[in-house]
Amino acid sequence: MSPHPFSPSQQDEFFLRRALELARENVERGDGGPFGAVIVQDEHIIAEGWNKVIAARDPTAHAEIEAIRAACQRIQHFHLQGATLYASSEPCPLCLAAAYWARVARIVYANDRNEAAAVGFCDDDLYEEFHLPPESRRIPCQHLKLTHANAPFEAWRTSPRRQDY
Repeated sequence: MSPHPFSPSQQDEFFLRRALELARENVERGDGGPFGAVIVQDEHIIAEGWNKVIAARDPTAHAEIEAIRAACQRIQHFHLQGATLYASSEPCPLCLAAAYWARVARIVYANDRNEAAAVGFCDDDLYEEFHLPPESRRIPCQHLKLTHANAPFEAWRTSPRRQDY
């Protein structure tokens, strides 16, 4: 897609409408929930994604994750610096974390988490879980300290193949 002579707000609207179009198309396709995402860099769409949780039988196949994966493959790097993530809905905790890991520059979304919750996609319990101590969570997490457990970290720290991210 070639760059468009839009103002920044018009550009945001243009790409956000594409994310919404992907979400609507996915409702008809039935691959997963009503979610779409677009990654834009230098006014070009470099990747698109839609929710494929059902089709892929993968609980991580959210629209934003699919778009981030496709964008990283396209540019052959694990960072998307300078890119904008356009999402049909406010990213859930999984997708928000992925956006941070990918180092996108900004996120623009159409529907907030309350609108998603109204149709059955509520993440409030996850946000609450993250504030609990690990051992008090619905899925209890236990730290079991083993001798030499840090050996992989030490190997990474001294590896000549280390590539920080």
